[in-house]
Amino acid sequence: MAAITASLFAFLTTELLPVGILTPVSASLGVSVGVAGLMVTVYGVSAGLGVPFIVAWSRRVDRRVLLPALLVVLAAGNLVTALSPTFPLILATRLTMGFANGVFWAIGVSMAMRLVPEKHASRAAAVVMSGISIAAVAGMPLGTFLEDLTGWRTTFLIWSGLSALVLLAVAVLIPSLPSRNAVPVREVFALPVTNVRLRTVMVTVVLFVLGHFGAYTFVRPFLEDGAGASSASITGLLMAYGIGGAMGNFIAGHTATRHLRATFITACSGLVASLLLLLAVGHWTAAPVVLLVVWGVSFGAWQLCQVNMTLAAAPETFEAAMSLNTLAYNTSIAVGALFGGLFADHLGVRSVLWFGAALTAASLLVTLAGAGREPRRSADAR
Repeated sequence: MAAITASLFAFLTTELLPVGILTPVSASLGVSVGVAGLMVTVYGVSAGLGVPFIVAWSRRVDRRVLLPALLVVLAAGNLVTALSPTFPLILATRLTMGFANGVFWAIGVSMAMRLVPEKHASRAAAVVMSGISIAAVAGMPLGTFLEDLTGWRTTFLIWSGLSALVLLAVAVLIPSLPSRNAVPVREVFALPVTNVRLRTVMVTVVLFVLGHFGAYTFVRPFLEDGAGASSASITGLLMAYGIGGAMGNFIAGHTATRHLRATFITACSGLVASLLLLLAVGHWTAAPVVLLVVWGVSFGAWQLCQVNMTLAAAPETFEAAMSLNTLAYNTSIAVGALFGGLFADHLGVRSVLWFGAALTAASLLVTLAGAGREPRRSADAR
């Protein structure tokens, strides 16, 4: 469980590391902030679009073998990024790394849930998903701190070494886990056609992720321009967000098992409110700290809820459903970052938060309308 959680930490931090160092990367490589945001976009494109095919094609591969292979790609990609002389090469490398990231998201939670008795499956998912909070609390702020000390290239080099250590842990600790519930590609894409509940979950995921990551990708430029935050304070603010994420994950681990839909609605509402309040009072001294904590709590809770909602919608084909979830999730990260970059370059960074608030509010409205009729109980309750 610890090795899988560490893998999630390594993958997520690598995916979102550009968020914390976007400004220095753009300055160093001579590109705009919006163009630098493509480091997140291309990663999300490959992570989303490739995963259903790769998961289906590897459906007979033992997950104990597949996960180390993904970590090899992650470690090598971070190394190439650190040494890359040009921005196009960085984008090509991030595109390749995204494929490995997407497959991990599809199989990682399922692997963890198989390591424990079935009645504890949802709690196992919560433990592994805490890697998201750890990445937010320690990973991205540490990356920002290291960039201030050594430069962004050294930061990626360090993350390459970290990925290699996680690879070693996985190779030593993970037992044999033959593929389970994986289905051919044509059946994967048929799932949302025949499963109305799963289709609605995908809609809410797309809307929420578009809004969240469209805004979050450009949180550093927003804080620098709107709140006058320094590099040092950015690190602290990102840590505040991460602490909130850990709190949200912990809270949802207890509430989502009995009140899944209510927890999901509360999380959506909290994120919409935090974005709107950042726009209104984000220039006040203490406001960004409080509101980033609320943002983090909301996202941490939502993140666990959407995994439980996917499991509840397709328990017999969970790995295949998670590959579709990953497609929707990561493609939305890419599109959100792309549109966020366009808004940032042409309308200013404040417009990115308006974009985020509008899309997450749309996700909330879909849920409130009862379109998904999400169950009130998750895997543990069953």
